[in-house]
Amino acid sequence: MLVKALASGVTPLSGKPVSGFELLPAAVLGQLVAMSVFVALSGWWRHMRRRGTGGRRRIPVVGRETLAAGFFASLIIGTTTMNYTFSGVSILFMLLLMRGGVLVVSPLVDKARKRRVTTSSWVGLCLSLIAVSVALGDVNSYHLTLAAVLSVLIYLVGYMGRFEIMSRVAKSGVLATDRRFFVEEHVAAPVWLALLLAAGALAGQAQLRAGFTTFLGTPVALAAAGIGVAYEVLFVFASLIYLDRREYTWGVPAWAFASLMSGLAASFSLAWMAGLQAPGNAQLLALVFGVGAAAALSYPSAVTWWRVRATGAVCRVLFVCGGNTSRSPMAEVIAWAQAAEAGVAYAFRFSSAGVATTRPGDPMAPDARSALAELGLDRVPGPGNPRLHRSRPVTPELCRDSSVIYCMTRAHRHGVIAMAPEAEGRTLCLDPRCDIPNPEGQSPEVYSRCARHIQRSVRVRLGELLRSDLLAAHRRAAAPGCGR
Repeated sequence: MLVKALASGVTPLSGKPVSGFELLPAAVLGQLVAMSVFVALSGWWRHMRRRGTGGRRRIPVVGRETLAAGFFASLIIGTTTMNYTFSGVSILFMLLLMRGGVLVVSPLVDKARKRRVTTSSWVGLCLSLIAVSVALGDVNSYHLTLAAVLSVLIYLVGYMGRFEIMSRVAKSGVLATDRRFFVEEHVAAPVWLALLLAAGALAGQAQLRAGFTTFLGTPVALAAAGIGVAYEVLFVFASLIYLDRREYTWGVPAWAFASLMSGLAASFSLAWMAGLQAPGNAQLLALVFGVGAAAALSYPSAVTWWRVRATGAVCRVLFVCGGNTSRSPMAEVIAWAQAAEAGVAYAFRFSSAGVATTRPGDPMAPDARSALAELGLDRVPGPGNPRLHRSRPVTPELCRDSSVIYCMTRAHRHGVIAMAPEAEGRTLCLDPRCDIPNPEGQSPEVYSRCARHIQRSVRVRLGELLRSDLLAAHRRAAAPGCGR
């Protein structure tokens, strides 16, 4: 809304339209500031890889692939802003062109990466494409220039490049990996855009040159910087959706629907406040299909949530090791994080205990917490917070109340079965191929290897539980039998 208002000259700050090239330098400066504040306050800069300098100090750096992803993201940022400045087209119309293109791209990327697409995602995608097609019924009301078409094409190229890299190096469900990609791409993207705009200004583009010089001294420049601050919010919001471990065919329609709703609000606000052209009836009808797409995407999670709420039953998962200060509490924290990433945390209750706990109430071992910190899990909120852990022994009651019990070693499994013979069928080794050795008393590197081993194993076991008759277990409200 802010871009369109400035580009149309309907703000009190400027009585004449401002070109997109003039707006972009101030906008990217605003995003650079907002990005720096977000990365600093969130603490996510700690996920960046480090490189040593001449002394011992190691500084955060951006990896080669995330640097390339940041370049493609900069194309998206720049063209998104430009697309709202073209005369003869509405905010919602340009949104539909851009989002429609990305909707088509998303299943192609999923297919190329051999990622499974669920039925609800296909339904959401089809409804979203219908929404775009219906909205384009107003195409005769607008005039698309060659510059606008080229800008949309560059925007789509940016998404194809970004998604391809993201699929290879992130979107894994591993929180530390995804956070590293997010923050490194996040840092690189506005820097790339600033460099590209500066190169254009030095090459002689008059409006860009004015954007870096005379325009920055005008009152409008502050409003233009606000565009960058708003885009920073959008960048965080959209990137976290794309990094969800689910397929792009799920994430893109989810993001597109939210975007279209905000575009509708912006369009009507400008029509009411400044007399700009309001969206046509076809575009409003398109939003009905957009609501249907959002419902389809939400259906699986909504059904699971409702069934859990209706029965009050959850899948109770118990992790068991020896002293309950390293391996099993790390597994508990990792499981909470992975369930939250998958959007199914409400369907589970994770806990841990030890078959050889001699001092109940001990906190998690410091090296175990450090290993979790390397995975980005040192500040998990809620029940998965490693700072809240206190050791406790396995009891027959704990075994009886657990839906499934995962042990770190075969010896631990035998100990649990000896204590609770009725739990034998649902007492398993976390890694069925081998024991997960005890890192106690060893180097931090051993703890790190142990944490990664547990992380891989938990991911496999959680996937098994989600593919098992979990929902039927919820409907029966019966704890035993889940994940056998």
